Amino acid sequence: MKVLAVIPARYSSFRFPGKVLAPIRGKPMIQWVWERVKQASVGEVIIATDDRRIEEVAERFGAKVVLTSSECQSGTDRVAEVAQEQEAPLVVNIQGDEPLIPPQAIKDVIAPFFSHPQLQMSTLASPIKTTSELHNPDVVKVIVDREGFALYFSRYPIPYSRDGDGAIGILRLKHIGVYGYRKDFLLHFSALKPSPLERAEGLEQLRALENGYRIKVVVGDYSTINVDHPQDLRKVEERLSSV
Repeated sequence: MKVLAVIPARYSSFRFPGKVLAPIRGKPMIQWVWERVKQASVGEVIIATDDRRIEEVAERFGAKVVLTSSECQSGTDRVAEVAQEQEAPLVVNIQGDEPLIPPQAIKDVIAPFFSHPQLQMSTLASPIKTTSELHNPDVVKVIVDREGFALYFSRYPIPYSRDGDGAIGILRLKHIGVYGYRKDFLLHFSALKPSPLERAEGLEQLRALENGYRIKVVVGDYSTINVDHPQDLRKVEERLSSV
C-alpha cells in the first residue's frame, strides 16, 4: 500500500514558541525530523504548516511543504487536510518536535495495517525507565489490553498502584507521538468534535477511544526525546554527542 508521511509543524507552541525552528547542531529541529522520516523510505514526506517562516526554512533544506489553512485547529487537522489531496491509503503523522525519532519507528507504526485488515489507527510506545518519566506530565502514559490495543492514555502515572510504583508487576509504557491511519478514518476522525476526555487530558488520541475506535500500540525500545521546553534541546544535543 502507498504511504504518505506528514509532519505537522506549527510556530505558536504554548510551551516553546518557534521550537520547530530551534537550532540543533546548526540545523533547525524540523530538518532533523524530516531527515529521519526520509531515511525510513516509506513513501512521500510532506511538512504541513500554517506559518510562512516554517515554510521558507523547510523549502530551503529541500522539503516538500504544504501551507495549510487557518481553519486547522491541531496537527491532526493539518495532516488530514494534506492527506485529503493525496492518493495514499495509509497516512503516518510524525510530530515536528521528535528530532531523534528512529526511522524504524516509522516502519513499525505502519506494519500492523498489513496484518489487521480492519485496523483504523496505530501508534507507538516505549518502556518507562525512570521514576521522573513516570511522574512527568509531559510524558504521556498509555495502558494496553492483552492484544496490544490502547485502553487509555494519560499524563498521570497510570495505572495507579496502591502498593507503590515498584509493586505493580506490569510494564509501564510512555506514548511516542507517531500515528498511523487509514486515510478514510483520518478524515472522519478529524471531523469529530473534541471529546470530554480529550479536553481534560489535552490528548487528541482519546477522541478515538471515546468514540469507540481501537488504537493498536506497537511497543519498542524507541530512544527518542520529545522537545517540549528549551532545556530539552540540551538533552538532544547530549544524546547526539554520545553516538
